[in-house]
Amino acid sequence: MPATPITPAMLSIFIRGALIAAFATLTGCAALAPPPLSSFVVMTDDGVSVARVLTAGAVCPPFRLDGLDVAMSVRAPAATIAQRPTASAATDAKPSAFPVLACEAHIPAGTTQASVGGQPLPLPRTQLARIVVIGDTGCRLKTSGAFQDCNRTLAYPFARVAALAAAWKPDLVVHVGDYHYRENDCPAERPGCAGSPWGYGWDAWDADFFTPASALLKAAPWVMARGNHESCARAGQGFLRFLDPRPLLPGRDCNDAADDGVGDFSDPYAVHLGAGAQMIVLDTSSTVNKGFAALDARMAHYADSYRKMEAISHQAPYNIAVFHHPILAFGALRDKAGAASLFSGTKGLQDAFGAVDPGLMPKNVQAVLSGHIHLWQQVSFSSAHPTQFVSGFSGTTEDTVPMPQPLPEGASPAPGAVVEHFSSWVDGFGYMTMERTGAEQWAVNVWDTHGKVRNTCTLTGSKSTCARPQVD
Repeated sequence: MPATPITPAMLSIFIRGALIAAFATLTGCAALAPPPLSSFVVMTDDGVSVARVLTAGAVCPPFRLDGLDVAMSVRAPAATIAQRPTASAATDAKPSAFPVLACEAHIPAGTTQASVGGQPLPLPRTQLARIVVIGDTGCRLKTSGAFQDCNRTLAYPFARVAALAAAWKPDLVVHVGDYHYRENDCPAERPGCAGSPWGYGWDAWDADFFTPASALLKAAPWVMARGNHESCARAGQGFLRFLDPRPLLPGRDCNDAADDGVGDFSDPYAVHLGAGAQMIVLDTSSTVNKGFAALDARMAHYADSYRKMEAISHQAPYNIAVFHHPILAFGALRDKAGAASLFSGTKGLQDAFGAVDPGLMPKNVQAVLSGHIHLWQQVSFSSAHPTQFVSGFSGTTEDTVPMPQPLPEGASPAPGAVVEHFSSWVDGFGYMTMERTGAEQWAVNVWDTHGKVRNTCTLTGSKSTCARPQVD
């Protein structure tokens, strides 16, 4: 039987049918693609923002900017990283499993709508006037330290803190570092944390940060400062894969301890707040509380960071520095006899910055936001030092030794720093907000886990005062 000739009309029908089938297949695959595990926006240098997406899928999900599809790039593929030397004993550590794909795409200035997998992303505004400040948010599981009851909301309230902070409708969220604390396996006999993920892989990162922070990640873009818990010997792998604003480069990924001299350091960068104000974000993950030896290589690294911070500070008339370790704050400890004593700001930064400038901070920096000490604190000076705020009270086990009020005569957190006003809240969980009320004025509130304001402060230029010297 002779073959039926194919007419142009038949060819057209065939092609249309093939295209429809292909489209149905593609849309079906899209419909079956898993939703993002987490999607958020990170602020980077010079006003640039980047969308980050974590997915269990094999490819990056659909990304739309102002109605147009844009391809995301793979920041880090799914992988399991061989066990490396860490801050824990080898028997208390394990390989870091990251069965998730990390994707990213830059968001051009002026973008009005962005979404990933159909989920809207928060975009930076021209002026970032309402700011949430949190820090030290993970749940502490440490064989050489303590085991926090991660399974109890009252003992580990970060999810509640994040939800309350999101309801405040911020323009920006600033995390001052220490996202991850679940380092070692919880003993089976401790029901408060039994069964918790641990180690430095995705499951611990998800439990410590991404799941409890989900409401706040959806609420506003973030500034992600790096803490000592994100150093290469701890959770640096996850921080660099997921949160760091810079490109992820081979050798700067904390996977090989031989590269830690690179992976543990990064340059300061600016985040523009609008109307003549900016934040300068520093990586202090490898500094130490007790100071550096004169020939310690970290002295040179942090001296270089100081010089770059100082240069950036000239780009705006009002500057807020953001770094994890407080340089101008107090902590308190009890000795074995029960007597309390104060300790001063992070000596490693004081050594390195002081070698460049005895004033410790650039003259054009008016305020410093830090964490590391697990409490809330405000210190303002009659000397030419910026106000220091500490917001390290958002999730991890709190410090409990009360701060003296008033401070002992002559008490100073750093050489030459003369305290004028001091306020603190010890042994209470919460978050801090800053609302801009003028060119160099901010209204600062301190909130608890019931959404109640526990203290109010005003920041004008480099000076601040608070209504309550001590929160009970």
